[in-house]
Amino acid sequence: MRIRKSRAARAVVVTLAMGLAVTSCASDRDEGGKGEAGDTFIFGAAGDPGSLDPALASDGETFRVTRQAFEALIEHEPGGSQLTGGLAESWEGSEDGTEWTFKLRKGVEFHDGEKLTAEAVCKNYDHWFNWSGTYQNSAVSYYWQTIMGGFKKNEDKETPEANYVSCTAEDELTPVIKVKEATANLPGGFSLQALAIHSPKAIDAYAKEEAKGEGDAITYPKYSQEAGTVAGTGPFKISKWNKGNKEITLERFDDYWGKKAGVEKLVFRTLDTEEGRRQALQAGDIHGYDLVAPADVKTLEKDGFQVPTRDVFNIFYLGFNQENNKLLKKKEVREAIAHAIDRDNIVETQLPEGGVKASQFMPDTVAGYSGDVKVYEQDVEKSKELLADAGEKSPTLDFCYPTEVTRPYMPAPADMFELMKTDLEKVGIKVKPRAMKWNPDYLDSVQNGKCSLYLMGWTGDFNDGYNFIGTWFGGYDKQWGFKDDKVFDAMKAASSEPDAEKRTELYKKANEVIMDFLPGLPISSSPPSIAFAKDVNPPKVSPLTQENFAEVSFK
Repeated sequence: MRIRKSRAARAVVVTLAMGLAVTSCASDRDEGGKGEAGDTFIFGAAGDPGSLDPALASDGETFRVTRQAFEALIEHEPGGSQLTGGLAESWEGSEDGTEWTFKLRKGVEFHDGEKLTAEAVCKNYDHWFNWSGTYQNSAVSYYWQTIMGGFKKNEDKETPEANYVSCTAEDELTPVIKVKEATANLPGGFSLQALAIHSPKAIDAYAKEEAKGEGDAITYPKYSQEAGTVAGTGPFKISKWNKGNKEITLERFDDYWGKKAGVEKLVFRTLDTEEGRRQALQAGDIHGYDLVAPADVKTLEKDGFQVPTRDVFNIFYLGFNQENNKLLKKKEVREAIAHAIDRDNIVETQLPEGGVKASQFMPDTVAGYSGDVKVYEQDVEKSKELLADAGEKSPTLDFCYPTEVTRPYMPAPADMFELMKTDLEKVGIKVKPRAMKWNPDYLDSVQNGKCSLYLMGWTGDFNDGYNFIGTWFGGYDKQWGFKDDKVFDAMKAASSEPDAEKRTELYKKANEVIMDFLPGLPISSSPPSIAFAKDVNPPKVSPLTQENFAEVSFK
């Protein structure tokens, strides 16, 4: 799982305190080019998307595709993490943070001809709030539960209490969203792709189909797996998903409200390996790809390819699940694992220039980073002693890792796994490898607590500390499988604090509590690179990996 300056010359005024905001902005999408180029831009994706409905997803490969077709109420500045207007030109939070009023843009049309109105916005939020059955599975509705809590009728005792109250149309272009309690997840959460706005006609069609299954055996609804039903407001519309060829085709939406896309067609083609993506770019079969292997950057640049590097805004970690394996309930075992791992070696051998070792579950670019957390340097003898103290000299742990994918924080999953496996075996821990395809097998297994040890990470959705540590530790989560009031209380105190400066200090304290408890081991943060062909005018690269491919054109 897992937050733009004004796009015009007019100023943007933003006041953020506990997420309360009054914002006014204009976008250069309102004015500018018609995008007359008739070319096709092909991008090499690292993995298959899981769904064409972003509300059912929590992974970057899905959002990379859907972001071109769906827009949220709030967006981010190109190349940065500052919130700016999306489908809403401006927004305002009440003093207590429980009511959010949006002023929508005029003349916005969905791909199916429906008009953007306040009622359309509310239909989306009420649709999500009324989800039932498999839709309430945390792996399916992850972001809704993270931002808005549970549902109108929770069907599982582990589902969080609903924070969403209602959405009302004050007038045709003014939706008002109410929540029970103020949260640091807002207004940033309104920028999430998972909460992007769909056509009301499409939502009616969605209701005729259901997700089925439970745990890690989920069948997603047919509409989310085939092009034709989903309809957003973005500069591209999804026209075809050829799963056999691992390709999704999007076409320019000529009735787009802002600046038209610079290419006629956009194709995402899944190429499972770094080498395969690099060779495809060099051969001219694709025009760009993400997550360039660190060793390939200089080679590509020398050959004239464009390889911009994003700013650091991610975290990579080794996760522990205390329910899946009772050994991990013992703090000594968790600490032994932490002291076994040589994170310096991982940074030096696996990450691009600028990668850093992590000390906590957020990068130091996020407010709330603490300089006083408990640290766990590699110490083989100490690790062995901790295992002996726990009465577990030679424990066996299953260790899940993903295949057929690379992530911004994890450029080479198999290689990183092998390094950690070697480190663990040095201290006497027996490792049972479990390699799985990233989507859906690996994601479902991790999110449903089926792995004792696993590799995972996070690229921030919006710039608030809660989007990192609150994502995992605001309450019970199957991924981690623990319940600890000290951790949960520290996160709740930070989330509900209305003063931004005080909240930042509470984030620091929360980081200290989390790293003392040690639910997992933060490994590193890295600046991922993205590559483009010589004849491409690339989009502004985003630290959130939220590139807008409508900005692409050919030279």
